[in-house]
Amino acid sequence: MRFDVDAHEQALRRDGYCIIPDFLDAETLRAVREGLAPFLGSHQGRNNFEGYRTERVYTLVARGAVFERITEDARIMAICERFLMPGFLLTASQAICIHPGETPQPIHSDDSFYPVPRPRPAISLSTIVAVDAFTAGNGGTEIIRGSHDWSDAVIAGSYDGFDADAPPKEELVRQLRATEMPAGACVVFLGTLLHRGGANRSTAPRLAFSNQYCEPWARTQENYFLGVPPERAAAMSPRLQDLLGYNIHPPFMGHVTASHPMKTLRPGYVNAVRAGRADDA
Repeated sequence: MRFDVDAHEQALRRDGYCIIPDFLDAETLRAVREGLAPFLGSHQGRNNFEGYRTERVYTLVARGAVFERITEDARIMAICERFLMPGFLLTASQAICIHPGETPQPIHSDDSFYPVPRPRPAISLSTIVAVDAFTAGNGGTEIIRGSHDWSDAVIAGSYDGFDADAPPKEELVRQLRATEMPAGACVVFLGTLLHRGGANRSTAPRLAFSNQYCEPWARTQENYFLGVPPERAAAMSPRLQDLLGYNIHPPFMGHVTASHPMKTLRPGYVNAVRAGRADDA
């Protein structure tokens, strides 16, 4: 079936989000579960935003071939191309397992740390893929439809901004709607949309993963130059290397001592500063 990027773009511009119901097939879901299994149990949330009963696996893009393929999925790339400039980057890549008893996450937007006045176009675009089905009771992502268009003035009147420990305002909570969707579905939303991870009132964990993309001029949440070993990055596809930042945003943003950053992944590369050269052109 042909992917209707126009319809998804329209939904994103109107509501702030859209859902791809058949994003992953059963075989890919199995590969995702198998790929995550060795890492789950290694990181428990350290604060109310991460979630004290939530496991997170960061730098997911470098954890296996299946995650590389999903990160550069053609459908997501097509949507990003409608909202972000050429050369957009991967800003965050993580798995999220919400365990029973977890409380709701603070209401937030994913690009609120960019201090650009609202209303404005989103600086980032987020995806959350359900590995376990999302329900209203197991911590499925909750969204406020249309909040991507809210101005700073509207937000100031109804939202205290990001405070992981402050109780949410009831008028906002009443507007939240759970994204109930089957395993393998993906919710895509603009970085300006208010949302949160829901409380897990069920008896089983709820596993998902999230890739987020941002404008090529914006600082990324994760530092992939340090997080992804160079030999791993060198073996990735050219598209993924671009997403990790191994490219130039015109005219010269991202250069390495006046050279293209891809040169750093070549065998035998020697850092120009360590070698005592003026540049590495």
